[in-house]
Amino acid sequence: MEYVEVSWFHDFPEEPIRLVSELDEQRYEVRKIEFSRDGSVGVASLLKAIGGTQLGSEPVPSLDQINSDPKFLDSPIDLEFFEALWKKLDEPQV
Repeated sequence: MEYVEVSWFHDFPEEPIRLVSELDEQRYEVRKIEFSRDGSVGVASLLKAIGGTQLGSEPVPSLDQINSDPKFLDSPIDLEFFEALWKKLDEPQV
């Protein structure tokens, strides 16, 4: 598994500004957490989706590809960081 955190710089009030994802070997999302500007958080896994968040239907591009667009800043994170965020959720069975 691979873990990434993407900051998205935009002016769309309904879109998330931070996305944290767990990716499989083909870079498909397995679990995702989305943080919105208003403080709301959405989550998605293979089993459930909360807050309007959905897993992507295409593989996530590489860090270099994402970072080539100035609207995005992608950073690798580790399993422990991802799990700490995931466990803070009200719905840990997601």
